Amino acid sequence: MSKHKTTASGISIRWKLALYFGVFVAIVLIVTWLFQVYLLDTFYEDAKEDEMERSAELLSEYVESDQLPLEVYAHALRYSMSVSIYKTEGDTATLLVDRDAAGDIDAPENQETLASYYRMAYDNGGSYLGYFGIGGYEVKRVGFPDVFFGGSAELQREGIRMVHVRLVTGESGDRYMILLDSATQPMDSVARMLRTQFLWITTILLLCAAVMVFLLYRHISSPLVRMNEAAKRLAKGKYDTEFSGAGYLETRELAETLNYASHELSLLDGLQKELIANISHDLRTPLTMIKGYSEVMRDIPGENTPENMQVVIDETERLSALVNDILDLSRIRSGARVPEYEVLDLTAALDETMRRYDAFVRHRGYKISVNTDADAWVRADRGMLLQVLYNLINNAINYTGEDQSVTVTQRVSEGRVRISVADTGEGISQDQMPLIWDRYYKVDKVHRRAMIGTGLGLSIVKEILEVHGAAYGIDSTLGEGSVFWFELPTVPFDTKERGDEEETA
Repeated sequence: MSKHKTTASGISIRWKLALYFGVFVAIVLIVTWLFQVYLLDTFYEDAKEDEMERSAELLSEYVESDQLPLEVYAHALRYSMSVSIYKTEGDTATLLVDRDAAGDIDAPENQETLASYYRMAYDNGGSYLGYFGIGGYEVKRVGFPDVFFGGSAELQREGIRMVHVRLVTGESGDRYMILLDSATQPMDSVARMLRTQFLWITTILLLCAAVMVFLLYRHISSPLVRMNEAAKRLAKGKYDTEFSGAGYLETRELAETLNYASHELSLLDGLQKELIANISHDLRTPLTMIKGYSEVMRDIPGENTPENMQVVIDETERLSALVNDILDLSRIRSGARVPEYEVLDLTAALDETMRRYDAFVRHRGYKISVNTDADAWVRADRGMLLQVLYNLINNAINYTGEDQSVTVTQRVSEGRVRISVADTGEGISQDQMPLIWDRYYKVDKVHRRAMIGTGLGLSIVKEILEVHGAAYGIDSTLGEGSVFWFELPTVPFDTKERGDEEETA
């Protein structure tokens, strides 16, 4: 027996986990740095713009209300900005309310500046937001998309003001201009603080990732290592090996699957040994008889009789039948023998099969009865189907009871035909029923030589019926006997006629 040794190559689970966690931590750090440091100024400006737009929207509801001074003061204090409300008439703007919570922004009184703000808002559909530097010149803000497409998020904020203008028409028809003015704050100190935090976050995440890799490796790898060692013992033929995969659902399911495979391999090994032993027995018996009778006819004058020669011929035929059955089983399982389908009269095929048992019934005393309720036509391989019938009947003859009774029944119902073969033998227990289709399996575990057949009949039946897609099974009661059955779909009458016409043509 040759030994096969394989050497696995690749990355271990430990290093793969470390790689995955390293990539995950790197992504987290990059995203954190991107949003908390690099884009800090951009998000700050977006937040300020949203605050101004919401304030202008709310204040527009109070321009003709007595609560306007209180609302102006509240918004200026809440958002640290200067709020000015003007009433506009023609080219002039009259200041109504002015509150400065920032402390260093005065409401503009220059009519040209106010007119400029008014025109920008008017041309922009009633509202305008912009950045203005020292001297009143407008500064273009670098937006969020520009950061990734050639722009810069750094805006020199010393002296830069954010101004929001909103034009409002009151219920009386008068027109008003809401002017919100806020100085932008440099974020350098905040960015430095966040960079320091970023270094601490990086260190903590790397330590956590290392601990997680270690813990996951222990909990995931340990069951796999144990199962690997158990699999090596199983490969050496130790079928009592138990697989343990405690810890995770997947490892437990894998362990259960391997335990099931170990159990099935144990059964298969036992069946294989039993198959070899039984075939050896069936080969040895006829070979012994052939050798014995041949030596008798050679050494003893007058023993060369037709009776002795017939024994040799019978045993030779038994050997030939055994070899043929083994070859048939092998060909069907390998796909070398495929069905040649035709539409055939199953009832007539059953009657033909039973006529061949007439001589056996007369000489051996067996009682084989056949019950059919209607003619049934099926699409199947004629030779294979006859082989199924022979093997099932032979099996029933070998295992029927003392009354030597076998009953073959055909029933047609709902487009299907069922053939059942019943004996009156000892029956089969429930736990042994799934095994009887295996090659050379013996229910009583004591090998006995079949009166008819070679002991491979039920295995051949199983393979043929599965090739045909037929349903099959067994019903058995201990002490009463067994019923083997199979079902095939019937062929409709018009299909049968077309098959007959094709054959005639």
